[in-house]
Amino acid sequence: MCIQYIYVCRILSPHHNLEFTHTNQTMAQPHFLLVAFPAQGHINPALEFANRLILNGACVTMVTCISARQRMTKKLVPDSLAIALFSDGYDDGFEATDDDDAPNRYLSEVKRRGSQYITELIKATAGNGGHPFTCLVYTLLNTWVAEVARRFQLRSVLLWVQPATVLDIYYYFFSEYAEDISNSSSNGDRVELPGLPTLDSHDLPSFLLPSNTYTFGLPSFREQLERLSEETKPTILINTFDALESAALKAIESFIMVGIGPLIPLIEKDSSNDLKEDYKEWLNLKPSTSVVFVSFGSIAVLSKQQQEELERGLLDSKHPFLWVVREQEEKEKLSCREELERQGIIVPWCSQVEVLSNPSIGCFVSHCGWNSTLESLAAGVPMVALPQWVDQPTNAKMVEDVWKTGVRVVYNEEGIAQGDEIKRCLEMVMGGEKSEELRRNARKWKHLAAEAVKDGGSSDKNLKAFVNEVRQESQTRSWDSNLQ
Repeated sequence: MCIQYIYVCRILSPHHNLEFTHTNQTMAQPHFLLVAFPAQGHINPALEFANRLILNGACVTMVTCISARQRMTKKLVPDSLAIALFSDGYDDGFEATDDDDAPNRYLSEVKRRGSQYITELIKATAGNGGHPFTCLVYTLLNTWVAEVARRFQLRSVLLWVQPATVLDIYYYFFSEYAEDISNSSSNGDRVELPGLPTLDSHDLPSFLLPSNTYTFGLPSFREQLERLSEETKPTILINTFDALESAALKAIESFIMVGIGPLIPLIEKDSSNDLKEDYKEWLNLKPSTSVVFVSFGSIAVLSKQQQEELERGLLDSKHPFLWVVREQEEKEKLSCREELERQGIIVPWCSQVEVLSNPSIGCFVSHCGWNSTLESLAAGVPMVALPQWVDQPTNAKMVEDVWKTGVRVVYNEEGIAQGDEIKRCLEMVMGGEKSEELRRNARKWKHLAAEAVKDGGSSDKNLKAFVNEVRQESQTRSWDSNLQ
């Protein structure tokens, strides 16, 4: 375990006042500074990554924005993890507006404030008998962390929180396959990329499609890949595991892509859920694999029309369901709430990992965000995929055609999955002719995911090797000359 190291941060003004208490430090112990973008898809895997670093004998300080702290459930935060927070100017959370340039301004502000903050933090930990950082690890959209690390001659490593397949696609798009991918996205052609399955246009990340309106996307990924290309054989830690994406992890010769996932907290056998009593008991009374679990993550908001079609599909399927409807979606009001609640149960939040681990769950209706996809694979639960944007279309492609643990809805010309289509997919998973095959494959991947993270598994060995490499660097590091 990590030797006790306590860090207290208070934000009293636009300047960041730092206070430290150190006890029983060991300078030879590697100290990681982990910088996570304040989105749930980054925070959750970053917390689990921090936990595994600590279990491997490292100290970890995790930095993120104030807005993300309230979304870190106590159960997911390791006792020995130091958390440092800075303000991104949106302490109650950034909300997208109709202004297409708002995300660009937000990312610019995070970079400006974050760069200043971690610069102060690095100096503070290196001075006055502190425990200096030996390695900076950062998630997507935080490329500026590598720039700060370089100024201090510190090693920086990217923690990629999407599948290796998606990283490969972006790499190919910004290199010799740009024309092939552009033709696919514009004309609907299929594209063949080394180490990847054949992709149709609707399998590509949404930032590569002509319909994309988020101007921050491609420049952010281009900047990230350009930064990596400046290094010789950079190591990239990927939230995946060797058996899941063996070819994709080896596709780019200039990168060392290391699978260390799935970065999902383990659920203890007796922790049957941190669920509210009403639906905990409701789930536990249902027969095995009889319940449809419906959740679309922390960002995706279904259109009113899509929500109504989903309601119709669930009702027509006749299966009991647990549906997570967030507060912002509830404002739109469910059209058939009373009828829905006679068949299922609707909640504003739940512990997704724990729900998926409940034996009553027979199917997961999901947007196919990468965290949700990995959680479903690790729990052995088949999926009905309704991908929305970013990496989700690619994830849905892998779920249906590569790992064969689910089915993907077919959208109509208006981009809506109609109720009849949702019902068709639910029937295929919950009892149709493909059901047994899907469940058999889901059980296979559940076993392989568990094998990867257990002691001596591929992800466990990969992470241990990385920590030992950084530990050796920490024993020879000289600090004074780097803080001028």
